[in-house]
Amino acid sequence: MLLEEIINPDAVLCNAHARSKKHCLEILSELLVRSQADIAADDIFASLIERERLGCTSLEAGVAFPRCRVEGIDRCIAAMIKLSEPIDFDASDGEPVDIVFGLMVPTEVNDTHHADIAMITERLSDADLRRRLREATSSSALYRALIDGATAAPADQLKTAHGS
Repeated sequence: MLLEEIINPDAVLCNAHARSKKHCLEILSELLVRSQADIAADDIFASLIERERLGCTSLEAGVAFPRCRVEGIDRCIAAMIKLSEPIDFDASDGEPVDIVFGLMVPTEVNDTHHADIAMITERLSDADLRRRLREATSSSALYRALIDGATAAPADQLKTAHGS
């Protein structure tokens, strides 16, 4: 699936202030449910916290990728935050996190959902994309940097990431 089919511009927040990892996940849960009126942000927050208890979702290099399974959805739904100040996210590399990409996946994860997760992980591991995300000064610029970074990937990578 294309990244712009997973994340909407209104689910991206630039220069957010989070006091802690928990507060960051609370903000993220509110962004994740913006397009899903029938899902409560409190339920997503609880699911994200529970997932973090299983193991830290930091990808290192100042990026975290929290995700959770959600009943009642049939596709992946994402949100992204760029924090005004990095926070401790219990990352294995010890680096504080300033880019947080959240994902809700259906309860029954299939190959398409696994491919979406792999594609997002690959994108967030790209140093050039992380630099462009960190340079963004508004939510719209942050969204554009994310989407442009995804479409700037070589065609072979896109085919692999999308299972084509």
